[in-house]
Amino acid sequence: MAKVGTKIENPTTGEAITWVETAATTDGSLLAFDLELRPNAALAAEHRHVEQTETFRVLSGQIGISVGGDEKELGQGEEVSVPVGVAHRWWPTGGEGAVSRVELRPALRTEIFFETFFGLGRDGKTNAKGIPGLLQVAVAYSELGASCPQLVKPPVPIQRLILTPLAPIGKLLGRRASYPAYSA
Repeated sequence: MAKVGTKIENPTTGEAITWVETAATTDGSLLAFDLELRPNAALAAEHRHVEQTETFRVLSGQIGISVGGDEKELGQGEEVSVPVGVAHRWWPTGGEGAVSRVELRPALRTEIFFETFFGLGRDGKTNAKGIPGLLQVAVAYSELGASCPQLVKPPVPIQRLILTPLAPIGKLLGRRASYPAYSA
């Protein structure tokens, strides 16, 4: 369970999250965290949130961000909000790391998604981009639904066609959307 002030790291992607507000502290209305990106952090995959708005406010450094195909660079104090359903991605720029305050409204169960994916990354159970195997992804999407970011590619119908039958197999093989070891 995410706790305000707790930091989780993903050495695979070069990201760290420090929880600022959680679903528990906001009655589910907001999830806020400081996202630290090392200079060589992995580029976030283009994705969208089907029930959440996401706001990025740069606290230090610079980030590049694409929102609906419009790319721009944000520096300290600048922010951008991403409406529900709009494709976006981000990356560090300027050769230095960056820290952004990220807010997701409503919180849903997105903290579980991050805890699990970061934990799998720490344990070496992801690829070089921090993505776990298909069975793990299928179970996460099956159990967490709209709390998971939805990748833009491949198209959603193809994702559903692939992931839906894999979720029960993943569960049978012990994959879970959350693991106690990752939700300290």
